Order: sequence, then structure tokens, then C-alpha cells
Amino acid sequence: MTDFKTTLQDFSTRFNQKLPALFQMPNGREKRVAEAMYYSLMNGGKRLRPFLVAQSAGLFGIAEERSFMTAAALECLHTYSLIHDDLPAMDNDDLRRGKPTCHKQFDEATAILAGDGLLTYAFELVSSETNPFPAAVRCRLVQLLANAAGAFTGMVAGQMLDLDSERFQTPSDPQTALKQIEEMKTGRLLRFACESGTVLGQASQTQHQALVTYSRKIGIAFQITDDILDVEGDPSLMGKTLGKDAANGKLTYVCAFGLEESKKAAAALIGEAKQALAVFGAEADNLRALADFILSRRS
Repeated sequence: MTDFKTTLQDFSTRFNQKLPALFQMPNGREKRVAEAMYYSLMNGGKRLRPFLVAQSAGLFGIAEERSFMTAAALECLHTYSLIHDDLPAMDNDDLRRGKPTCHKQFDEATAILAGDGLLTYAFELVSSETNPFPAAVRCRLVQLLANAAGAFTGMVAGQMLDLDSERFQTPSDPQTALKQIEEMKTGRLLRFACESGTVLGQASQTQHQALVTYSRKIGIAFQITDDILDVEGDPSLMGKTLGKDAANGKLTYVCAFGLEESKKAAAALIGEAKQALAVFGAEADNLRALADFILSRRS
């Protein structure tokens, strides 16, 4: 696990070094929103989703440099979701990764606009001619990213379900309800990260399905471990307020099934995720290590 942490940290360093080149700041007063976008994008984070893009594409011989624009677009979109998630009308958080959230560092209106800016910039990046793939490939990525982020079966829909879970009593079938929330809120961007690699690498149907299955398993496991950490995590490591889910009466795996059952479920899912990668052999070892990292993470 130590070796994998080094691998992930090294990737994160390389990725972060490339991001500033994507931001050419305006000179006028509108610069404030660009500064808020940049502040949030550069505010730490493990860069798991860009790492997944690079690793998935790498299975098909796509160099990290070539998948960077797709990975950066995904991280911009992910950061937009975090900015909006932290707003007073949503989760109302003051800290993100141990630093003031965007609306605390700037103001609420600027934070809303910064989120909007990163969302739209994501599509500019992935569709740009500087993304070194044919137009048909870029168009397919735009379609997949929009679907993953959207209000019908994507992240926005999942966020709506998550917010609604605070207002309703535990459903008769909490496992199905939780799976639906996770699949759209957390899982869709993780799926895009893996699926984009298959698009860039022109994967076979078998290879594509293997990575989709892997992404689904780690997505659910990621949400379960998030719920566990909200109960027993270290606030100094998490960099955010803990215990809010229970205080708000939110439906989580832990409140529905308890800590021990949640841990068992996460471990089983990680095992299934690693099995799904059999078609790739040893080439997918970093993805297997990432799955183990999700299970053992403390922040």
C-alpha cells in the first residue's frame, strides 16, 4: 500500500503541475471568479478520478500526456460539484480538505459562479482540439461526460436523491435506495473516468464491460467507506466536519446496516472489483491497488 500511495502522489504531483497552464487569468474585475475556480481546483485532493482516467487509458497504450485533457476536464467537473455541495443550501460546509470552502474564502455568489465556470470549462477542455484525439472521439467523451453529470441519470439526479434522503424516513428497501443514490451521485463520475479510457483506447466490448464493472464496484465501496469515515474518521485527516449525516438524518449505509456490516460489504465489493480486471492481467495492478486503497483510506 505504501508503494501505491507513492504512485498516486507522484501522479498527483505531475497532474497538478500541468493545471496552471489551463488558467490564463482575466485582467478585469471578472478575474475574481476565475481565482475562485482556481482556488478550489488546486485545493488539494488525491486526484483519484484523473488517476483512473490515466490508468484506464494506459491499459490500451495511451500515454498519460495524451489523456491529460480528459482527466483535467473530469477534475474540473468534479470540483464544481464539490463547490456546490458545500453551499449553505446543500451540505453547508465551512471546510474542504482542511481549508475554507469556496463560499467561505470568497462569497456565496462567487462560489456559485465558480462552480458554473468549472462545469462549462470541463466541456471546453474535453472538446478542444488540444485534446489530441479525433473529433468523433472527443464528441463521444462530451456525450458520456454530460450524461454522467446530468439531471436524468447522472450526478445531479443523485444529488437530488441524496438531499431528499434527509427529508424522508428510511425506505423499506434501503439497500436499493442507497445503491440508486450512489450510482448517480458518486458512481457516475468514477464510471466516466474508467469508461473514458476505453473510448480513448478503442477497447473491445469485453474490455469495456470489465472496466465498467470495476468502476461500479469501487463506486459503491467508495460511498460505503465515506459513510464509515463520517462516523469514525479523524477530523484532522478528513479536513471536513464529521458526523453531519447522522445529525441531519441522512440515509447512509452505516445508519441502515451498521458499521460492521458496512465494512464487510465494502470489502466484498473491492474483491469483486479486482476480479473484474482479470482480462487485463498484471497490466491492471495499479487499478487493483487503487481498489485496496479505497477500502483502507482514512481520509
